[in-house]
Amino acid sequence: MILILKKEITEEQKNHILSVLSGEGYLAREASDGGRSLIGAVGKPAQDLDHFKRLPGVAEVIPVSSSFKLASRKMHPEDTTVNVGDVVIGGERIVVIAGPCAVESREQALTIAREVGKYGAVLFRGGAFKPRTSPYSFQGLGEDGLKILAEVRDELGLGIVTEITSLAQADMMMKYVDVVQVGARNMQNFELLKCVGRMGKPVLLKRGLSATIEEWLMSAEYILSEGNDHVVLCERGIRTFEPYTRNTLDLSAIPVIKNLTHLPVIIDPSHATGMREKVSPMARAAIAAGADGLMIEVHHDPDKAFSDGPQSLYPKQFGQLMRDIYVIAPVIGKQLDFGYLDKAKAVKLTSEARGDGVRRAAFLGELGTFSHKACTQYFGTEVSAVPMSSFKQIFEAVKGGEVDFGVVPLENSLTGSIHENYDHLLEYDLRIIGEITVRIMHNLIAHSGTRVENIKRVFSHPQVFQQCRQFLEQHQEWELVSARDTATAVRRIKEKGIATDAAIAGKVAAEIHGMEVIQEGIEANPRNYTRFVVVSKEPLENGPHRRSSLIYSAGNQPGALYETLQIFAENGINLVKLESRPIHGKPWEYMFYVDLEADIESPDLKPVLDELKKKTDYLRVLGSY
Repeated sequence: MILILKKEITEEQKNHILSVLSGEGYLAREASDGGRSLIGAVGKPAQDLDHFKRLPGVAEVIPVSSSFKLASRKMHPEDTTVNVGDVVIGGERIVVIAGPCAVESREQALTIAREVGKYGAVLFRGGAFKPRTSPYSFQGLGEDGLKILAEVRDELGLGIVTEITSLAQADMMMKYVDVVQVGARNMQNFELLKCVGRMGKPVLLKRGLSATIEEWLMSAEYILSEGNDHVVLCERGIRTFEPYTRNTLDLSAIPVIKNLTHLPVIIDPSHATGMREKVSPMARAAIAAGADGLMIEVHHDPDKAFSDGPQSLYPKQFGQLMRDIYVIAPVIGKQLDFGYLDKAKAVKLTSEARGDGVRRAAFLGELGTFSHKACTQYFGTEVSAVPMSSFKQIFEAVKGGEVDFGVVPLENSLTGSIHENYDHLLEYDLRIIGEITVRIMHNLIAHSGTRVENIKRVFSHPQVFQQCRQFLEQHQEWELVSARDTATAVRRIKEKGIATDAAIAGKVAAEIHGMEVIQEGIEANPRNYTRFVVVSKEPLENGPHRRSSLIYSAGNQPGALYETLQIFAENGINLVKLESRPIHGKPWEYMFYVDLEADIESPDLKPVLDELKKKTDYLRVLGSY
């Protein structure tokens, strides 16, 4: 059952409710849904529901009829995230687990780990114990394999995922492993499920060969009922009559799972298809369908692999797949972060250096804006997001040390550059340390039950009106009212309480303020993306840099700009953006903002930078990231 708590409930009343539930043998979990506080309780009822409804602080009691109660979204409306070290599974960043089917040797494991880590994998998979169909097949290296996996983690910083096949292996798993995988053949090994539940480590639960979704979730229930909330579901294909693939990958399970449960779900296209050439298409489709991550088998020499060589990608194929996922992710509101682990490590080190352990990042507007989304997607839970009222305030706060980072938009694919922030980059001596692209999907938001034809007034940011002009032209009778940002617009219509008011904003703002989306995707073009950059006083040492931003002025004579661009061309450096801005106080003279696909500050490119200095009157590297 679910106990919905009153808004004015005291901490003493809540503790009393939890005490009553515990005394009657219930397993209770606190949760929230749209601002409401809930307690989910699982157990054999000794009292009727009215008994619990009469408890002080309880507003309503709702029975849960599904057989999987702790795994049910009804019991836990908000998505669960599972932390594995610095990696969060189920958040706004796609998590990719990669590695060989089996650990074969120290050299093999480290070679593959270096390759998949280079291309953006954040967890490393490899079997030390291998349940095989034939008793004569390679069964794994056992504890020696676990020791090799631990060495991979220590050397490269990749968390370890490996399969447990018997209760006797539990102590070894506790010693060496970060995520315990329960394989398809053991999905209904209930004693093993209870064991991994008691271990408390994150569990990757694969779907059985012929298991229904409900049977799969009931297996997760065994783990959850032991007090382990760190469960990740893994769809790896089910056995059907189709002979052209090893199994049939059930992509339709993704939206079904997302509707039924709060647990994160990842997809294993390697075991699902069993064929190298089919892995990448299915991986791309899985991300498009809403999966939280992927598990991919990779081998540097698959022809000599001890197991599952035909389905293992070569490292370069894996690298190309990661680039594809990087492009697909923003379409569904997520991102693939190539610097995930390096960034987390750098933020942690700088936090420790400061002594307070807290890092802060400023963004424009209120919680629920697209700037807020960019901030949380880039940093995850590693920093505290701080709302601010203007771009200038953000730059001032970073300069003055009030915050560590600022997240600001530079350009939108429909409306062009945000010139104010280009000017701030010139004015303030700050560094660009990263970038993120966010898909901007605008929605018409109003009070529950409001119909489009009843709307008279719409609130939003002026730039949003531009991005939605085709939709708004169909309703020219509406009064358009400017707001500081999209989330503020939603808050204002909620506070005013006028049924004919609406706002244009993202879904998150609607959820935060308890409003209803009455029409989705009203932007003029679905290819509506905003590029944000992250600025800081100091560079963030977060691994290899793939891009650089410069600002410079060339002499006021014919061919001056051409000579600077020729330097990039002759050195094979791709120029991805060139923006000119007038120099304040110097009419008809311009600064040029340039983005390059290269680390211009690397030792290898020092001659290029030196040559550029000779051809410019002013040059500053805004950042390499």
